[in-house]
Amino acid sequence: MFFSDLAVYFKKLEDTPSRNTMTEILAQVFSEASPNEISRMCYLLQGRVGPAYDAIEFGIADKFMIRAIAQAYGASEKEVITSFKKLGDLGLAAESCYHVLLHDNKHETISLIYDRMYALAMCTGQGSQEKKISLLADMLCSVNALSARYIARIPLDKLRLGFSDMTMLDSLSWMLSKDKSHREELERAYNVYPDIGYIAQQIKEYGIKGLSRVKAKVGAPILAALCQRIPTADAMIKKMGVVAVEPKYDGVRVQIHYKKGSIHTYSRNLENTTAMFPELARIGSELDADEVILDSEAVGMDIKTGKLIPFQETMTRKRKHDIGVAQSNVPLRFFVFDILYKNGQDLLSTPLSKRRLLLEKTLKHQKILALSPQIVTDSAQTLRQYHDEQLKKGLEGAVVKKWESPYEPGRRNYSWVKFKEEEGKTGKLTDTIDAVIMGYSRGEGKRSGFGIGMFLVGVRQGDSYVTVTKIGTGVSDELWKEFHTKLHDIKVSRQPKEYVNVNKMFTPDVWVAPKIVVEIAGDDLTRSSTHGAGVAVRFPRLVGIRTDKSSQEATTVQEVRTMFDNQKQSGI
Repeated sequence: MFFSDLAVYFKKLEDTPSRNTMTEILAQVFSEASPNEISRMCYLLQGRVGPAYDAIEFGIADKFMIRAIAQAYGASEKEVITSFKKLGDLGLAAESCYHVLLHDNKHETISLIYDRMYALAMCTGQGSQEKKISLLADMLCSVNALSARYIARIPLDKLRLGFSDMTMLDSLSWMLSKDKSHREELERAYNVYPDIGYIAQQIKEYGIKGLSRVKAKVGAPILAALCQRIPTADAMIKKMGVVAVEPKYDGVRVQIHYKKGSIHTYSRNLENTTAMFPELARIGSELDADEVILDSEAVGMDIKTGKLIPFQETMTRKRKHDIGVAQSNVPLRFFVFDILYKNGQDLLSTPLSKRRLLLEKTLKHQKILALSPQIVTDSAQTLRQYHDEQLKKGLEGAVVKKWESPYEPGRRNYSWVKFKEEEGKTGKLTDTIDAVIMGYSRGEGKRSGFGIGMFLVGVRQGDSYVTVTKIGTGVSDELWKEFHTKLHDIKVSRQPKEYVNVNKMFTPDVWVAPKIVVEIAGDDLTRSSTHGAGVAVRFPRLVGIRTDKSSQEATTVQEVRTMFDNQKQSGI
């Protein structure tokens, strides 16, 4: 299949706001792909050259793309910049400059363009910038005008066609049966092995039976199991029965993949974080296993007192440079609370009670790793007492887990429940909300100097996002500046298709792509006819930026509405 054919589908996807139509378009393009090219097609549709967990980055800035477009089409950089300013999109600028020179239409296969994109991402070292510009210019010269639009956008991480991995799973089901009947089993496979390209290849070659070949393995992250909300200890015991109760650490979720001779780590949003935790290279002596996958929470330690430190301080370890300095300043302890795989055995369907025993046997000489404490009970009073003890220690509370439950990747079911401050004890909203920043206003008065004065946030509704509040408090001057820099990098020229039911009164000055998740608190929730979520946060305050979470992990509309219902029942 030619890339020019794929570009036509790119444009169809870009032009449609309908999720169902997107699903059918993707199904059509998948049906036309061969088994050998469908995985590459999937990655290109996602604007990547591999699954999300591969630490592959293009490292292309706007200024490099401007030079590449100018070099490809014999235009001056000034002409490209003028077009860019007018159109607000370097993809459209490349297409516009192409028309100026009236190049003949050219065709390259998807596989060849993918290989060139991969070579671009792998280009590093001395002189790599000039090599990348040359590679980009060659690619732009080898395709037609419409294709140039998307060739330019992919390395800039600005493809933004408006669909998620879940839409792609729906499309694979649609390709097989003209409906979404296979979505659940496709999603189960994806949660264990989140590589759409690999899954699509198996489906293309073997049909739905190909999912039997999709299995957990060391080196590919398993989606993290997630916590649901239940308002009281009594309700937890009534619904869950016998439970394991563990401290809820205010740290960073780290999935540890160990195989003799190698170590990899992944965040809850599938980011490869291996380079951030060099101390884990020494954990071989702490494990009784040849290969193992562990679920843990990394928490920073105060080097003077030995006490655990807050989340935002722990997050200073999340960096690409000066890692050694950060390691010295913020030593980490990895509290391990689950084992998902050991020596070739997938443990996901094994009950927690048995996984715990196996975990205890696997960890030894606990220095860098530490077995997370745990009690087992069916008493609401014992549960409340344990939870209160964790709060007194300065932790967030407790995590409550059904004792005989399997590990459920990517699922927010009632097997795991988070227990923060018990609802009804105070008049404040007793849990926080992870919301996606949708856009921002440029600010007035003092804040006009920051370029931002307030931002609009939303919660997740399927693959879309709906508004829940606007934030203008709880932000320091320095953080306003940081927000402006971060949001400027992801601003878009029009309202993203993922943002639905946005009331005109909340339209921001600048829209941004759904990339940044923030944790917000508030006094309470109130019913709202103007916010898309149907409820709104009253007196919202920013708690912090959740760089460890993706937009797909944002709080859902259903969760917010459940919080609202629980609040009413508690009489708040």
